[in-house]
Amino acid sequence: MTGPGLVATDLSLAKKLAFSERLILQFRAEFFNIFNHTNFNTPNPVVFTAATGGASPTAGVITSTSTTSRQIQLGLKFLW
Repeated sequence: MTGPGLVATDLSLAKKLAFSERLILQFRAEFFNIFNHTNFNTPNPVVFTAATGGASPTAGVITSTSTTSRQIQLGLKFLW
């Protein structure tokens, strides 16, 4: 079974501030899945249940996502 496609756009921004030759402050912001696109898992491949031999009620149903929602990470580093 072929499942739905996967779309994930990440972005990273960084800024370096130099107060002197030796004192440097670095700021970083990272955005994962920035557009918050929903990526679904593959459908359930089980068509028949073993116990009853009948059709599975969740055959071909997508019940979860394959990636997480948007996440933002911030960082600050001071170099001396």
